[in-house]
Amino acid sequence: MAIEYDVAAPPGAPGGRPWAEKLNSILRHDLSASIVVFLVALPLSLGIAVASGAPIAAGLIAAVIGGIVAGTLGGSALQVSGPAAGLTVVVAEAINQFGWRTTCFIVAIAGVLQILFGLSRIARAALAVAPVVVHAMLAGIGITIALQQIHVLLGGTSHSSAWANITELPQQLMSLHGGGAFIGAVVIAVMVGWKYVPAKLRALPGPLVAVLTGTLLSLVLPTGASRIELSGSLFDAIGLPELPRGNWSALVVTIITIALIASVESLLSAVAVDKMHSGPRANFDRELIGQGSANVLSGLVGGLPVTGVIVRSSANVAAGARSRASAVLHGIWVLVFSVALVGLVQQIPKAALAGLLIVIGAQLVKLAHIKMARRTGDLVVYAATALGAVFLNLLEGVMIGLAIAFALLLWRVVRVAIDARQLPGSDRWLVTIDGSCTFLALPKLSSVLNKVPSGSEVTVEMTVDFLDHAAFEAIEDWARAQRDNGGTVDFVEIGSARMAKATAGPPARSLGRAVWDDVLGPWRHGADNNNPVANGVAAFHRSHAHVVRPHLDGLRDRQDPHSFFLTCADSRIVPNVITNSGPGDLFTVRNVGNLVPAEGDSSLNAALVFALNELNVRSVVVCGHSSCGAMNALHSAAETGPEIENWLAHAQPSLDRFLRDHPVAIAAESAGYGPVDQLSMVNVAVQLENLERHPAVRAAVEARGVTVTGLFFDIANARVLEVGIDGLTEISDDAERLPVPEPV
Repeated sequence: MAIEYDVAAPPGAPGGRPWAEKLNSILRHDLSASIVVFLVALPLSLGIAVASGAPIAAGLIAAVIGGIVAGTLGGSALQVSGPAAGLTVVVAEAINQFGWRTTCFIVAIAGVLQILFGLSRIARAALAVAPVVVHAMLAGIGITIALQQIHVLLGGTSHSSAWANITELPQQLMSLHGGGAFIGAVVIAVMVGWKYVPAKLRALPGPLVAVLTGTLLSLVLPTGASRIELSGSLFDAIGLPELPRGNWSALVVTIITIALIASVESLLSAVAVDKMHSGPRANFDRELIGQGSANVLSGLVGGLPVTGVIVRSSANVAAGARSRASAVLHGIWVLVFSVALVGLVQQIPKAALAGLLIVIGAQLVKLAHIKMARRTGDLVVYAATALGAVFLNLLEGVMIGLAIAFALLLWRVVRVAIDARQLPGSDRWLVTIDGSCTFLALPKLSSVLNKVPSGSEVTVEMTVDFLDHAAFEAIEDWARAQRDNGGTVDFVEIGSARMAKATAGPPARSLGRAVWDDVLGPWRHGADNNNPVANGVAAFHRSHAHVVRPHLDGLRDRQDPHSFFLTCADSRIVPNVITNSGPGDLFTVRNVGNLVPAEGDSSLNAALVFALNELNVRSVVVCGHSSCGAMNALHSAAETGPEIENWLAHAQPSLDRFLRDHPVAIAAESAGYGPVDQLSMVNVAVQLENLERHPAVRAAVEARGVTVTGLFFDIANARVLEVGIDGLTEISDDAERLPVPEPV
């Protein structure tokens, strides 16, 4: 069922429903969705604050501001914002380096930078970051979080670096706190196994159930697990940031890092949310302004950085949200809970949140992303980015990944495949050059060309999309030397970059359209010279002859067509093109109106009998077409001269059947075709009947199961329909034929 999302429109927007109806939609859909998102966001916000080393209340403040401010001002109606795991490592480093209050100042300035990003309308540029780098960045963050929190789960404290967390792990295992480890293990088990519980239970958020389970066990069992400490209510934690006192270069780097990561994560999340619903698409510039505004306020009052969060957003969409009201309401519920029920928060064991964060961190490392990186040849980029993010820092890891990705891209773009080989059973050599041919390819180019013996007959096949002057000169000098020594060099230029144009101006990568213009130019534009056939033959020799030569050489003494193909003499019908067949596949006969005279035609009879009895074709096809001049003359009774009138007399039965509402004409009319095209289709059906009565065809059908088929080529749409004795079907790869849609 289609869902309308106009409730997200601002007051007075075109197409908006009355406010009473909008309020009803909010109460029916967004209210319940906001409660689901609140239940998901609460434990995540607490856990991220713990992992960042920030005050616990900072996660709740960020959740409130992310929901209300970003939800109101953002450009994605169904995205939910709040503190995110993607910035945990950066925030933890900032707190260690600058202190908490200065980190709040950094968050606020990063928000200002995000607003400037949005106002400058460069939001989509953030999406130019290679996805493999983003995926690896998230994986590095996930690994770092898991390494930190496993120490907390075991009853210790996390260390400042990933390497220290790894090397100190054996000692931590020797002194683990059994009660906390048990609680954390239970939370992990619930999180991992929640997808296997019955669907009705899965309506409850898994993170909430896991943390509640761990908390209840810690209250019932004598685990001795340490708990979250909150000093006062949420309002007590609000405080102004402090100005930095030096180390300005590190400060600027941290600001830029937080702004970029928060922006990219929010935009990628908005893109993912757009794929989950059919409502309005996200406005990326407005989304950055909304996210920046939320970060400015969050930093000013003592909250963590805010980003769009895919976990909360996907829960929002799945819960049936229809407008931004759901995100705003979820922020209100977090505020109410944090003020009125702060005592409940202090009952949550740290080990429970540690188990939650370990699972979240592990989930950021997606096996599908690793497999995709391996398939696309980007595994080294993924590994370098992830390892850099884990063992150096997030920004350095991303920069390393981007540098390797750019180097890999450059290598893929400028590389060229060059090969030279002697054709079997021939003295001719074939040199193939495929890719971008630049001065970087000169060593390989000269090495391969030197393999060709001097004075040989050579075909140079160039599938080149970029050719600079240095490469052109090297190829031209080699070709000149070959010719001077008595050899021949024939250039076959299939790519868009041409030797003749290499010195006409600066080298440029030609658009793909240029290739199609070269291939289809004579068809699309018509001949513009006095000898079009000779010029076309020359172009064939230059570009395509060598491709079909091996196939034609195998047909030199025989032909083995699979079909007898009767079609109109109209120049717009190219049988091999519309049937995707090649030389030797069709035994083609053409006449005006694709007619099979009932009383016989000696030329057509000879061709038909020869095809059936000597060539043993397996199919007989008659093909008509749209805008047929013969059918138009027949339909309008136009004067065409005695020769044409005598021939079109063979089509009079088709006109008679058309005027008596032939079933094919009715089907064609319902599909939107005009009278002349309807007559053309009826004519194909009548010719099918004539063919089926032909003695040679009837004998072949009975003896060998030869098929008889009618086709109609719709020229304007480049579409071929199958015409039967009593109807039309559209030819498709599907086993079941599709209904004929209306023509354009």
